[in-house]
Amino acid sequence: MAGITWIIIAAVLLLFFFLGIRIIRPTHRGLVERFGKYHHFASPGFSWIIPGIDKMYQINITEKMIDAEPQEIITNDNLNAKVDAQVYFKIKDDETSVKASQYNVNRIEWQIVNLARTTLRNIIGTMTLKSANSERGKINKELHSTLLDETALWGIEIVRTELKEIDPPKDVQETMNKIVKAENEKIAAIDFATAQETQADGLKRAEIRKAEGIKIAAILRAEGDAQAIQLVNEAAEKYFIGNAQILRRIQMVETAMEDNTKIIVPEGSDLVNVLGEMAGIVPLKPKKSEG
Repeated sequence: MAGITWIIIAAVLLLFFFLGIRIIRPTHRGLVERFGKYHHFASPGFSWIIPGIDKMYQINITEKMIDAEPQEIITNDNLNAKVDAQVYFKIKDDETSVKASQYNVNRIEWQIVNLARTTLRNIIGTMTLKSANSERGKINKELHSTLLDETALWGIEIVRTELKEIDPPKDVQETMNKIVKAENEKIAAIDFATAQETQADGLKRAEIRKAEGIKIAAILRAEGDAQAIQLVNEAAEKYFIGNAQILRRIQMVETAMEDNTKIIVPEGSDLVNVLGEMAGIVPLKPKKSEG
């Protein structure tokens, strides 16, 4: 009988021990309360609490993302912009921070969402719609800075904030799209005009080079003719002294022959004498026939 009693006691104690076992993952930290009062901090690994007396709360310390939810914000130029943002945060893993996240703030994610929404209204409300769209980096920076300051006692770290969208009203969006299209068409027209101007300038330079080439060729041709004339004159002075007029006529006959000029030879005349007469040379007398 006593043996059975001891077995029962051992079984109860073993059950009591197993009921108090807690295994904490590396992604969590534990807060142990005893009779509703904070008692101690539990790190990852094996932990044991007194069943029925202690209670452990495991807190996730990994990074989380929460959506600030879309909202209508009136910009400084009186336009209703639909704004949405995301906030990335995590609870710090030290004991003080984990305790602060549970004991200093209630419903931490809900608090962050409302704080982000209020901050966005304050920031974008002072900006025009155009500046808000073009200065998203500035908005993200201000939102992140404000959330860091306001949550300093919550035991959390605001990792980053991202502005998802700033959508203007539909009619304003259509107008903006038309403006962007007109700007793009203007840029395309300027590029086309520049290309045409460049092409025209190239053609102009080509024509100038062509004209210069023709000019140089003409000059060279004239210089060649002048040199040829000079050589002819020198030859005339050397070999045809006093007969320059005859030389000129010979050149005229030569030119006429090159141009296929027709020459009419009178009947009974010798071709040699005809050419001689054209050049101003005394014709040859015909030989008298013997007998």
